[in-house]
Amino acid sequence: MKKLVYVWLAFLAVTISMSGCGNGSPKAEEEPADSDSIVVNEITDLDSTIYGVCGEGTMMNTVELITDGGDTLYYSMQVEEEADILGGLMVGDRLAIIGKSGEQEGFVASRVINLTTLLGKWTSLDKNFEIVEGGMVNSNVEAESNPWVSWKIMNGRLLLNTDTFDIVELGADSLYLENQNGIFVYKRVL
Repeated sequence: MKKLVYVWLAFLAVTISMSGCGNGSPKAEEEPADSDSIVVNEITDLDSTIYGVCGEGTMMNTVELITDGGDTLYYSMQVEEEADILGGLMVGDRLAIIGKSGEQEGFVASRVINLTTLLGKWTSLDKNFEIVEGGMVNSNVEAESNPWVSWKIMNGRLLLNTDTFDIVELGADSLYLENQNGIFVYKRVL
């Protein structure tokens, strides 16, 4: 009987010491980030995008990318999955590619954004801005209350200041951006 009491007291002591390690208040569970928004901070600032220049080996269903690090990568684009190519593919243009490493087929692109096509002056009813190389945005509307001053591509999305957009369409003369507030249409200013 004494052994049973000692075992029970030992169990009780371990239980009390384990529960006393914290500050006494239960930790709140962190809510998962909404899949439609990107939280950018020092911890989650991980960009899966690969940047580089479109190489001469680019063909109908293969993109040759000479990365900023000097490596040459080949991305296949699955016809049945219809890779999202925004802004076209021109040799020498700067690209941002979102992809994955396939088991047998090497790298597979799911989204290709032509950054050279994205650069330039864009306008709509309430916005008139220029996306310039190096992450800068110049606003051409003086009365604008919250002008965009910076841009970058993060995980296949366009960040203008802290506003996050999906690029729905990017052409020679049109840009369609979408976020939780709707779709925004811009035309190129020459």
